[in-house]
Amino acid sequence: MSLGAYRTGLVLLTRDLSVRWDQTRERWRDAQSQEFEKRFLEDLRLSVDRTAAVIEELDKLLTRIRNDCA
Repeated sequence: MSLGAYRTGLVLLTRDLSVRWDQTRERWRDAQSQEFEKRFLEDLRLSVDRTAAVIEELDKLLTRIRNDCA
């Protein structure tokens, strides 16, 4: 499996988590839910975005290396 596929999987899983969180938040609206979102989900989303960008750059680099060595 290529790095691009792992990146796509990570992004899709995170998107699915966000959808499920939105559904949960419809029923769970208190200070605890806000704290949970701020403490865990906001950082997770930012980390996934950064990680996806790094994976994309690594995939491009590996492709160039493979092409140079072929």
